[in-house]
Amino acid sequence: MRVLVTGAGGYIGSVLVPMLIERGYEVVALDRFFFGKDKLPSNNGKLNIFEEDIRFFDPEILKDVDAVIDLAALSNDPSGELDPVKTWSINYLGRFRVATLAKLKGVKKYILPSSCSVYGFQDEVVSENSHTNPLTTYAKANLKAEEDILKLCDSNFCVTVLRQATVYGLSPRMRFDLAINGMVKGFFVKGKIPILRDGNQWRPFVHVRDTSMAMIMVLEAEESKVRGEIFNVGSDEQNYQIFDLAKRVAEAIGIPFEYEWYGFPDHRSYRVSFEKISHVLGFKPKYNAEKGAVEIWEALRSGKVDPEDPKTITVEWYKKLLKEGVMI
Repeated sequence: MRVLVTGAGGYIGSVLVPMLIERGYEVVALDRFFFGKDKLPSNNGKLNIFEEDIRFFDPEILKDVDAVIDLAALSNDPSGELDPVKTWSINYLGRFRVATLAKLKGVKKYILPSSCSVYGFQDEVVSENSHTNPLTTYAKANLKAEEDILKLCDSNFCVTVLRQATVYGLSPRMRFDLAINGMVKGFFVKGKIPILRDGNQWRPFVHVRDTSMAMIMVLEAEESKVRGEIFNVGSDEQNYQIFDLAKRVAEAIGIPFEYEWYGFPDHRSYRVSFEKISHVLGFKPKYNAEKGAVEIWEALRSGKVDPEDPKTITVEWYKKLLKEGVMI
């Protein structure tokens, strides 16, 4: 099977692509590679790389593609607010273009990795049938992409939406602007965990390899199980309040719990049910917060990961690129 992965050089894409190749897939990797071109396997006969923008790429790239996993997006809320117009043009219009062209080119499956951030603030545990409440440009663009791309779904074009929990864990394109990753870095660099005020907010979490496996499971599932469906991706056990999560991270890596507050109080808070993906697809994560924290801690200690690499803070790297005149 030939799979197009957009955003292939990103935090999730650079983990997903090797996993696909290991399972025998031929991968077409499309990305603008803002964070470097060295994040994907080299000299591999099953990998074709295109340095392209989802808003402008030649539709012929989709020739003979069987499935699309559309990861390309300006990721996280701070990046989304940096230039909201660009966020809408990429995260909504760009992905809608990919889906539309895929359908016209005869692609059979399209997977849209979205985000649980579309739930925004909720008092109750939410499921895929709960009302959404996106609070940021990033979340609003995700939800609009979900709504309009699902309308393209029919008997010949299978569309599936995956609302991912907050992702964590090691990646070739490492990020320290994600909660668990940033906590571990804080301990390593300062001996303190940075916690976004006020710490009581709820968040669901999922490891980068686990969410990549969820995409593969949808790719390999019977179409009748996933056509037109939305799945939350994560596990009920990994719904954490941020302050308690910080304590877990400290205990896992064997460091005294010291913390410092940062930012303004976070108005996003949501607990998510992952019963559907568990029941329908048999999805069960292999990682938890503690295991993910330990692997990052060990990578920092060994020098495998540079905590001061400017590319690991997405919004700051985008600011640098914009200052240099790069068109995003």
